[in-house]
Amino acid sequence: MSVNSVGGGGGIDRVLALRAQILERNQALQRANATAAATPLAPAAPAAPKSFAASLENALAQVNAGQQRAGQLSEAYERGETIDIAKVMLARQEAAVGFEATLQVRNKLLSAYKDIMSMPV
Repeated sequence: MSVNSVGGGGGIDRVLALRAQILERNQALQRANATAAATPLAPAAPAAPKSFAASLENALAQVNAGQQRAGQLSEAYERGETIDIAKVMLARQEAAVGFEATLQVRNKLLSAYKDIMSMPV
């Protein structure tokens, strides 16, 4: 049984043609990305935080903003403003998930700190 007989006649030729197409598209995408990066009108990517502390501070700010938004939506709903209950519940759930993730990160950091402090020198 030859390789050509697996997919019918010309199986290798089709595979090689597909490979060539994939390579051409990949090169075209790379050129497009390079052009977009060199264009001054392209939106600048957000600056990555420089340190772990900055990353942590940014994450805490995002969680805080999510909790404040959920609180505002809840208060508006309680006042009787016309706000979709699904939107309120979704915001509250997002805030809860963000808080839980932050709590887990804090717990892991404390655990790592305790492990490091208990290491013999």
